[in-house]
Amino acid sequence: MNNRAEQLRNILVPILSVVMGFILGAIIMLMFGYQPVAGYQAMLQTAFQSPKSVGEIFVTAGPLIFTALGFAVANSAGFFNIGLSGQALCGWVASIWVALSMPDAPRLVVLPVAIITGALAGAVAAAIPGFLRAFFGTSEVIVTIMLNYVFLYTSTHIVNNVMSEKIISNKGVTKVIGENASLRTAFLKEISGGSRLNIGIFLALIFLVLIWFLMKKTTLGYEIRSVGLNPFASEYAGMSSKRTIVMSMVISGALAGLGGVVQGLGTFGNFFVQGSSLSIGFDGMAISLLGAGSSVGILLSALLFSVLKLGGQGMPLRAGVPTELVDVVIASIIFFVGISYLIRFLLAKTSGSKKEVAIVEELEGKTDPTNQEGGKI
Repeated sequence: MNNRAEQLRNILVPILSVVMGFILGAIIMLMFGYQPVAGYQAMLQTAFQSPKSVGEIFVTAGPLIFTALGFAVANSAGFFNIGLSGQALCGWVASIWVALSMPDAPRLVVLPVAIITGALAGAVAAAIPGFLRAFFGTSEVIVTIMLNYVFLYTSTHIVNNVMSEKIISNKGVTKVIGENASLRTAFLKEISGGSRLNIGIFLALIFLVLIWFLMKKTTLGYEIRSVGLNPFASEYAGMSSKRTIVMSMVISGALAGLGGVVQGLGTFGNFFVQGSSLSIGFDGMAISLLGAGSSVGILLSALLFSVLKLGGQGMPLRAGVPTELVDVVIASIIFFVGISYLIRFLLAKTSGSKKEVAIVEELEGKTDPTNQEGGKI
């Protein structure tokens, strides 16, 4: 298959998925008597109405980038990390706990310690299913889903019964961290019109580059991708598939933990009891799939989801369109990403090459559409 044509398809598939998602969302709006043009206009006007709203787009995108990167690393190793929500929650709780426990420490001490602790908490949470998968062959999907609930209720217990009363504001809510531990700065707040814009988005951009370098330019990254493609061949070549599986899961969890750190130290500044799993975990999975696992794709997809989520809040007021329809659009985009093999088939067919169509049919019949080369970092 022509490499140039395949690269073009890798770019067109996510773009067409987004376009068709918006079209399907518009059709559903029309079915229920709403004006899609007015709805989408309201979404964009809300998302970009002021410097503050633009700043909030980047605030929302920061944690999503981390969880998307975490999913992409695990996906490159050949399995799904569905526990991103629980791992991010561990990072959030741990970082806030450390920050509140060191109220008088200088910023150069407490901030790095809190960030590293949050990343380690996410890594440890992900190491459990990674170890079970590597040494006992358990399904990482089932284990990570169940651990999401374990970490959710454990976090509630920690806030209500374990943390010192000195750092608790109300039942289930911690005090707000001091400026010495916050990712927010006066400069970023000023240039963004008073938004919660913080250093977290810049950390996310740095890790987009670091993870790209890790996966493409290092031995560990090569081993992760090799194990993802064929663990038996990797073992024959001298690689330890068990060690690689655990390491990839640890890296994935650490990235998810950093997403929780940014959520805690940057977005909210405290921790409060959660009623359900964090949405940034599941949204990160969708963002990673939409971005085909690449750093640039993840960045653009995270910004798109941020615009959809923030802009959707203004649709009821400006156009009378329920915010639930924004979730329909997002779900539609994910749906078309999930059937990307069909889009690839149609693109190959319209290109006029019968040979390429046959190759696409053969490849898609043998591989999981969510775990192909396009889904790797």
